[in-house]
This record gives sequence, C-alpha cells and structure tokens, in this order.
Amino acid sequence: MSGSLTLAMRTAQSGLLANQEALNTVSNNISNVNSPGYSRKVVNLEQRVVGGVGSGVQVASVVRKIDEGLLKSLRIEIGSLNALSAKDPYLQRLQELFGTPSDNTALSHVMTEFTNAVDTLAINPSSTMEQSEVVRKGQDVSDKLHRMSATLQELRLQTDADITTATTRIGQLTTTIHTINNKLVASKAINADVTGLRDQRDAALDELSSPIDVQYYYRADGDAVVFTQAGRSLVDNSAPSVSHLAASAMQSTTTHAEGDLNGIYVGNSNSTLNDITTEVRSGKLKGLIDLRDTVFTNIQSQLDEFGAKLRDSVNAVHNAGTSYPGFQSMSGTRSFIDGTQTMKLDGTSDVTIALMDSSGNQTSVTTLNTIMVDATMGTAAQTSHGDWTISEVATTIEDWLKSKGITGAKVGLSNTTNGKLSIDLNTTTSYLAFRDEVATADGSTAQAASITLDANGAAVGGTEAVSGFSNLFGLNDFFVDDLPDNIQDSKILSPTFTLGAATTLSFHNTSSGIAATIGATSVDLTAGMTLDQMVAQINDTVDIGVVASKVPEGAGFRLRLAEATGDDMIITGTNNFKSSLGMEGASARTSQQIRVRADLVSTPSKIARASLQWDAAKGSAGEYIMSFANGTNITALADQMALSTQFNETGGMTALNVTFTSFSTSIISYSASITSVNDADLAFQQSLSDSLQAKSDNFRGVNLDEEMTNLMAFEQAYGAAARVISTIQKMFDALESIV
Repeated sequence: MSGSLTLAMRTAQSGLLANQEALNTVSNNISNVNSPGYSRKVVNLEQRVVGGVGSGVQVASVVRKIDEGLLKSLRIEIGSLNALSAKDPYLQRLQELFGTPSDNTALSHVMTEFTNAVDTLAINPSSTMEQSEVVRKGQDVSDKLHRMSATLQELRLQTDADITTATTRIGQLTTTIHTINNKLVASKAINADVTGLRDQRDAALDELSSPIDVQYYYRADGDAVVFTQAGRSLVDNSAPSVSHLAASAMQSTTTHAEGDLNGIYVGNSNSTLNDITTEVRSGKLKGLIDLRDTVFTNIQSQLDEFGAKLRDSVNAVHNAGTSYPGFQSMSGTRSFIDGTQTMKLDGTSDVTIALMDSSGNQTSVTTLNTIMVDATMGTAAQTSHGDWTISEVATTIEDWLKSKGITGAKVGLSNTTNGKLSIDLNTTTSYLAFRDEVATADGSTAQAASITLDANGAAVGGTEAVSGFSNLFGLNDFFVDDLPDNIQDSKILSPTFTLGAATTLSFHNTSSGIAATIGATSVDLTAGMTLDQMVAQINDTVDIGVVASKVPEGAGFRLRLAEATGDDMIITGTNNFKSSLGMEGASARTSQQIRVRADLVSTPSKIARASLQWDAAKGSAGEYIMSFANGTNITALADQMALSTQFNETGGMTALNVTFTSFSTSIISYSASITSVNDADLAFQQSLSDSLQAKSDNFRGVNLDEEMTNLMAFEQAYGAAARVISTIQKMFDALESIV
C-alpha cells in the first residue's frame, strides 16, 4: 500500500514542479512584456514514463516563440534601411550647400553674374568700374567653387570619422556575440535554460545588422557563426578585431582606391587582404562608404570639370588679347620640364610680335617665324614654322627685343632649363603685344595659331595641339590655379575595358628631363590588359617613380598616373595610348585652387579687353595700333561665354555640350536628384522595415491576455497537484496511526 502511495506522491510532485516551472515562465513573460528584444518563452511539458508506466509530467524544454526566417529578413531590411538613413543627414547638408538654381548663392547664379559682368564690360570696355566688376564676379565664382569643394571634403572627412565609430561598435558587438556563444554552449552542455542568452545574442545580432550586412547560422551546440554577405567571418571560434583609422585631412585626390585612405579591416590591419571596404553591401557602413567614395567624389569631379573648362575657355580668349597699351612683363603658367621640348606652327600661321609706345602706337613689329629663321637671332637660323625648342624660342625673342633697344629685356624659363616662360622688358617706355594671324604678312587676318607642342621632343606619343601662342605658355591667363602637372587621368573607362594595342609608356619629370625617363625605366603594356593589370604592371615596375591607380567615378573608372614626389610630369606612349584612353592633365583639384590672377585683382585695368588692330591707312604701308577704348577681346570673351562648351563625361553625368551656366545648373540638379531618390528609397525602406518589425514583434512578443489564461491554467494545475499531495499525506498519516 505504501509503495503505491509513494508512487502517487512522486507523480503529484512532478506535476507540482512542472507547473511551478510553467508559472515561473509565465511570470517572467509578464514581467518582460515591455522589455526590448525579449521573446516570449513557452514551456513544453511531456509525460514522464518509468518502466513503461506513466509516472507524472516533466518539462521537456523551454523554448522561445520566434520566427527565424522573419528575423533574418528583418535584419537584411534593417541593413538596407541604415544604409539609406546614414546618407540622409549628409545629403540634406549637401542641399543646403548647393541650394536651387534660383538662389542668389547658387553656383549657377554666381556664374550668371560673372557672365553679365563680362557682357557689361564689352559694352563699355574703358569703364574702370566695369573692369573691377568683372574681376570681382570672377572671384565670386572661384570663391564659390572653393567653398563647395571645401565643404565636400569636410563632409568626406566626417563620414570617414563616422566609419571609425561604426567599426568600433561592430568590434564590440562581435566580441559580445562571441562571449555569449561561449556561455550558451557551456550552459547547454549541462541542460541549463539558455533562452535568455539567446535573447541577448539576438539583440546583439539585431544591432549588428544596422552598421553592416550580416549572415549567420547555428551549430548543433548552439554556437552562432556570423559573417558578411561577402563571406568575411565576423564571429566563429573567435571574434577578429574590426578597425578603421580615420584620416586627419581630406583632399579631392584623397581616395581609398589610391591607398590614401585606410581600409576597414577585419583582422590584421597590416594586410590589404583583410580590407573589406569594397565588400560591404548594406548597413550604415555601406551608406557612409558610398558617400565618401562615390557620391561626394562624383560631385567633386563635376565641380573640377566645371572649373577646368571655365579656366581653359576664359584663358584661351584672354590670352589672345592685351590690356592697353600692352604688357611690360608677362609670367607664363605652363610648366616645361625641359627647355628642349619643341613647338611647331602648323600650316602658314604666324605670331605677330609688336612693341608699342604709351599711346598705343607701333614702334617695332616682326613675327615669330621671321625671327626664328633669322641667323642673327638666337643660336642659329631655325626651320621655318618649327620644330623649335622652347629655350630657343625664348632666346630668340629676347635677342629681338634687345635689337630694338630694349636692352634690359629678359625672356626665359623660370629655372633656366625648365619651368615657366617669363618675359620682362625692364623698361617703363615700351609695351609688348602678341597677335596670332593666318600668315606672316603684316595685317593678315587675326586667328588663333594652331601649334603642336611636342612634349618629349621626339614626336612619340607626346604631342599636344594648342590654340594660340600666348595661350600655349599661359602668358596672360585670367584664371590660374598654381597646380603642378603631376597627375594625369584617363577618360571614364568601362569596368570591362581592355587595352586595344600594346604600348610602351615613358615617364619624364624635371629631374629626368626629356632625354631620360623617371627611374631610367619604361613600362611595357600588352594588348588585352585590364585596368587592374595595367595598374599592377606600372606599380610593380621598380623605381619608376609613378603611382598608378584605378579610381572609381560614375559608372566606370579612370586610370590615374601620378608622379610620386609631386613633380611636374610628362607621359608618352606608343600606339596612340594617350588618345585611346583620353589621358590628359587631371582636372582634379582645380575647383579647390582656381582663382583670378593676383595682379588682375590688384589692377583690374590689366584685363585683356583689347587686341592689336591693323590700320592699313596708318604710316606708309599700315601699322598696328592699340586703342584705349578697344573692346574687341572682351567682346570675344562675352561671345565665348554665351556659346556652348563641350564638357566631358564626369562624376555620373554624361558628356554635355552646354553653356557654363547650364552646366552649373546640371550640377545642382544632380545633387537634388540623388537627395530626392534617397528620400524616396528611405521612406519605402522605413515602411517595409516597420512592417516586418511589427510582424516579428507580434510573433515573438508577450500577449498579456494569453499569459493570464496560461497563468490561471497552470495555477489550477499547480493547486490540484498540491491537493493530491495533501490528500496522500493524510493517507500516510492515517496509515501510520493504524500501524
């Protein structure tokens, strides 16, 4: 009898303990009804069988009420949401910077005012007020470009700092997940309840999906393995460090592609193989990387293209004219790495060189070709129309000036054998002016001379076509930038680009001159090479002194070649390498450096409003004259500003043939467009994420009504088990009293 009562006692006790555990679980659910990340716990009961006979109840497991598939989808969408939301505040700041075309501070408005100032001066070229206004409005354009570029680089610097903050948090979260993994595996091994640890790990995974794209799976022992969508392990048997060292400064040429910015490393930061910068696919990191390396760099490229084209277009016209009654000194802006580089006047064109008095009357005149073929000038008689070395051109012009009584005249390169051409009459009574013409005869039709500059003096892939003698040297530029010629960029190339024909590249700088190459080495590139292979081939060439990189821009890439020390550089290549890739001096940095020439700012009357005019009735056979009211050149500049200019494909914008005002408007429209698209995508993604979050919360969250029902059921079961135990206890007591 006592044996049966004992079995009944133990059976009732199992019900008491099982329902006690269930009540504890329900109590915990109710207590955490408002706890973020808490998932409802469910006690699963099962019949206890001993020797094939039912002997009560036991807790089979305590499980969480979650939908793993829904959680994975939610975390993917959270990553996409955070990529968009990371961009939002930066793009709003960008909109504040760029404004709308109608804003008085917008680039398009500032450009319109400069154009209007040029138009007004063309109407009244002798007006000192209008001269000053052209300079002031030109400064406004350059200042606006400076501010916009500076802000873009400041935003890039801030995003880079935010990347550091994000990577630090990623490292903390992966360490937390790894620690929880260890605790969970240990607890599960002794059959302890691990649902709380799983909730903690889920909370860490939820947060980890915000800064970076994550994938994961669970091992049989409960361990979670976490990795990126690109397959980079974040948590496994260990949690590798995640790091990024923020930059201390940012320039337009500071890029991750060129190695100027530190990578985002998972593991050892000394190995580029651990850099995941280009692998991140979603999350806050993705948004920040896109801003730093794509959005802002694209817009910077657009500004640089605008600044470079504005500089070149204005300078080409400005160099064709002169101030009244001419110049007494001129300083060129083009750097020559070697005075043995050559130039050639194409066809029959020539350059008139005139000395004028203070009243604008001709005192002496010749042409460049005339003095170059004169054996008494320079070192010897040269070939008609060239090729002539730059040093020989400078020496010959100086000899002619001295032969006309300008005994103190100095014409030469700034560093004797290289540098920029400068002309100084060293007199206060004579003035110098140039005029390009279609022929050598006096009074020939004015037209920009077609000049071929041979960069390396050997006509092997180094020629450049230039329009205008003064423009070749930059003797009378309106806009200057003082940038070294140390970077050359290709046009934007397709990601699948391959080299069409084999080429041999040679690199020359001031130290090597054109007679030798940098590092005494050339580089052979074979047909069919990809951009990556070309970059590797150039960079792997020992002591070449040139750094090659593949810089992303728009939908493609540019091949960038930079002289390692920042020195001026010339690149030559066989088989039309430069023309096939569109290699030319990079416009990068232009918008940060462009400015109105300093002496024009201090003396606006030096604006090249006039140009040499031929008066057939003057003198015995006609003479060149300069009039104070002559506005032919400023009128030509006004006409040029009204014409469309061919802009290259740049920064996500297709090639355009529009006015400067229209192009500046396009830049503003581009920034507004990407902001608008991000806003729309963000709103959609927010709605989608909220919907999935609500579904997940409803599934995993605590329902108080359901818990109260369970509470009553388990309470009654507990009470019934307690009454059974109480009844059996009384039976034991009665049995003892009988015995």
